[in-house]
Amino acid sequence: MDWMKITVLTTTIASDMVSEVLIEAGSAGTMIEDKNDVQLNQRPEGRWDIIDEEIGRRIGDDVKVSGYYPMDERASDTLASVKQRVALLRQQAPDIDLGKLEVLCATIDDEDWAENWKKSYKPFRLGKHIVIKPGWEEYEPEPGDRIITIDPGMAFGTGTHETTGMCVSLVEEYVKPGDSCLDIGTGTGILAIAAAHMGASDILAGDIDPMAVRVAKENVEINGFGNKIRCECGDLLEIADKPVDVVIANIISDVIISIAAPVRQFIKPGGIFICSGIARERQDETIDALKKAGYARLDVRNDGQWTAVACFDR
Repeated sequence: MDWMKITVLTTTIASDMVSEVLIEAGSAGTMIEDKNDVQLNQRPEGRWDIIDEEIGRRIGDDVKVSGYYPMDERASDTLASVKQRVALLRQQAPDIDLGKLEVLCATIDDEDWAENWKKSYKPFRLGKHIVIKPGWEEYEPEPGDRIITIDPGMAFGTGTHETTGMCVSLVEEYVKPGDSCLDIGTGTGILAIAAAHMGASDILAGDIDPMAVRVAKENVEINGFGNKIRCECGDLLEIADKPVDVVIANIISDVIISIAAPVRQFIKPGGIFICSGIARERQDETIDALKKAGYARLDVRNDGQWTAVACFDR
C-alpha cells in the first residue's frame, strides 16, 4: 500500500500541538524532526558525538512534524482537514510562535516509511546513566551505562525530546530500589523502563492509546523487565489500583493541571509526583495548580522551552 506523508513546518514549542492535529486527523503516530534535539543530544566537547551534526544541518531551521495516512479515497479529504486544522492554530494559540505552519504532502511506499526516519535515530544519552539505543543500532557501553533498547513503532516517544530528558534525570535522582511506580501516558515505555533500571520493582505503565501500550509491552520485554512492568490501556482513574511511591507523567500542561489534585490519592505518604511536558509559558499556571493541590515542595527544572517538576507529598 502507498501512504500519504503530511509534514507541517513549525517550531519546537508548537511541535506537540501540531502533532496532536495530525493524530486527530488519523495518523497513528507522528515523527518530529528538530535540529535542537540533535544539538541537545551531543556528548560533551572532546568526546565523540552520538548524533552527527550533519543531521541537524539536513533537518534545517524548521521543525518538521509528519503524520502518515493510507493513500485511499479519503486521502484528499484528510489533507484538506489537516490544512484547515493547522490554519486554526493561529487563532487558538495567538501568543505562541507557531512558525511557518506550511503543510507539505508526499507519497511513500511501505518500505520507505519504515526506513526513512531510522537514518537519523542513533543512540544517545539521557540523564547521567541512561542510554537510548534503537534496536537496529550498535552501541559500546561505557562504565555505568544503563541501556534502554527501543523500537518506537508508531507510538509517541523516541526519547529525543527535552521533556523526556528532564524526566529521566528526575527518575534517576528520585526513584529508589524497591519503589513502586505509575507511569501515566507511557508512550514507548522509556520512563517506565528507566524506573526499572533505577531499581523500582513494581511499575504500572499506562496509556490511552492501544498502539502505544502494545509498543510499550514489546519494549519492556526487549529490555528484560517483563517481571517488573505491567502495561495497561486506559487513563489514570481506569488503570491505577493502589498508591505508589512515584507517579511519572510526561504529558502536557493541561493534563497535569487537571490531574494535579486527583493523582495525590495514588501517591503514598511521602511519595513523589514527577511531571513534565510543561511548556515554559504555562509554567507558572501549572506550578500554581500543583501548589493548590497541596504538594509540600517542588523541584522545578527547565530545559529550553520546557519545564519539569518533581512534587513532594511531604
